[in-house]
Amino acid sequence: MKIRVERDVLAEAVAWAARSLPARPPVPVLAGLLLKAGEGTLSLSGFDYEVSARVSVEVEVEDEGTVLVSGRLLADICRALPNRPVEISSDGVRVTVVCGSSRFTLHTLPVEEYPALPQMPTATGTVPADVFASAVGQVAIAAGRDDTLPVLTGVRIEIEGDRVTLASTDRYRFAVREFLWKPETADISAVALVPAKTLLDTAKSLSGGDTVSLALAGAGKGEGLIGFEGAGRRTTTRLLEGDLPKYRTLFPTEFNSVAVVETAPFVEAVKRVALVAERNTPVRLSFEQGVLILEAGSSDDAQAVERVDVELEGDDISTAFNPAFLLEGLSAIDSPVAQLAFTTSTKPALLTGKPDATAEADEAYKYLIMPVRLSG
Repeated sequence: MKIRVERDVLAEAVAWAARSLPARPPVPVLAGLLLKAGEGTLSLSGFDYEVSARVSVEVEVEDEGTVLVSGRLLADICRALPNRPVEISSDGVRVTVVCGSSRFTLHTLPVEEYPALPQMPTATGTVPADVFASAVGQVAIAAGRDDTLPVLTGVRIEIEGDRVTLASTDRYRFAVREFLWKPETADISAVALVPAKTLLDTAKSLSGGDTVSLALAGAGKGEGLIGFEGAGRRTTTRLLEGDLPKYRTLFPTEFNSVAVVETAPFVEAVKRVALVAERNTPVRLSFEQGVLILEAGSSDDAQAVERVDVELEGDDISTAFNPAFLLEGLSAIDSPVAQLAFTTSTKPALLTGKPDATAEADEAYKYLIMPVRLSG
């Protein structure tokens, strides 16, 4: 193999393909990045039996060929190269990378031992890349991080015709986002549980393109596969087995108290009072007519009190939240005005965003957060 390519093009492609390579591969070849040159393109592929990534870039191909080299080492080298054209050539068990006055020689890994990448499933539909990245970011924050409960580490993707619903929970909050897309068939109906971390990384990395194509394979016993493609990049990942708890009934539709508050001052106030909240202790919120009082700390230690203007409909209410969960929800609504709706102080509160105080709440994104029970 012998190719010539611009340094920035190569470095970006290598970094993207190598990002999901395992730090401790079960077999040495899985640390490799597969480079395949032919017909004016170079494809770079990585695979760890769970997630596959492939990207294609245009290059000058002098000699076609396929080589397998250490992905992380190649990524480090490409990142450090000067901004000059790069020439990559292979000779037996060695690959040479030449860029300006820099020259690196890498040993190859046995290509014949590298597993075949899974086939990309048939496309199910497309969605604008920015919409997809935003929606995944809003929902992934609520996914669990405890690998002993793998179901809760996933984002549930539910497809019904032209509507897609993403949902996730870690048992302390529940995030749901709906958006419209263009399905390949109008009557499509499908559900998939995708690892949240993989989905978030993928959505971010494909946000540079115009659209993202989703492709779902049949979910047999552990054989379910989902694929994403956009901007010359494609990735597949195995689905998680199981499903999230039934969540639609958890979201209340009638409320005794509804508070409307400007998001930015609310966020700043929560951040300040949280400074004195010890680890895993809540911030207390008291909603009254016209004012929200935030408190943290105890009489035996540091204390903080803040007051924020609020519009309250219904009964006065006092509650408490994990400040990190509250802040993540407020950041995710991505709206100048936040609305918190309560049934009682001990039941989950519904957080939504509003473009302004007089507008209807945007129901496309909903964040349900459990209060923290206060002792005494």
